[in-house]
Formats: sequence, structure tokens, C-alpha cells
Amino acid sequence: MTPDLVAELMRQLMREAMILAAPLLIAAAVLSFALSLMQTLTSLQEQSLTSVPRLALIALILLAGMPWFLERLATYTRLLFGDFRRYLG
Repeated sequence: MTPDLVAELMRQLMREAMILAAPLLIAAAVLSFALSLMQTLTSLQEQSLTSVPRLALIALILLAGMPWFLERLATYTRLLFGDFRRYLG
């Protein structure tokens, strides 16, 4: 396996990881901003007001998006195993 092939595999892996993590990270960031704004405007500084809705949102996104997440991972795995002979020699 050449260094170029390893770099290409790592690039593909990082791309898939970013695509899979993006919906969760963006949703958590937007919700955190909205909750922080609400806390600032109402002067409520309770930690559970931010952590519980964030956890619920992440769980909801994971449950709703699980078919898409699994399809992306299965497609990527099939792609890797399809080119397995190329990686060996």
C-alpha cells in the first residue's frame, strides 16, 4: 500500500465522518445558541436547562436519522471491501 493510497483512504474516511457528524453538531450548536440567548434574556442560570434539551435533541436526531446514517456507513464499507484487492498489493 503506497502512501498516496493511505492518504486517499484517510481523506475519504474524514469526509464520511464529517458528513455523518455535521447534522448532530449543527443542531446542537444552534440549540445551544438559542438556549444561551434565552438564559441571558431571562437571567436563568440553571445548567439542566441547557443539557437536557440538547441531549433530547441529539437522541431525536439519532433516532430519526439512523436509516440515513447506517446507509452511509454501509455504502462506505461496501466501497472499501470492493476495492480490497487494490489495498493489498
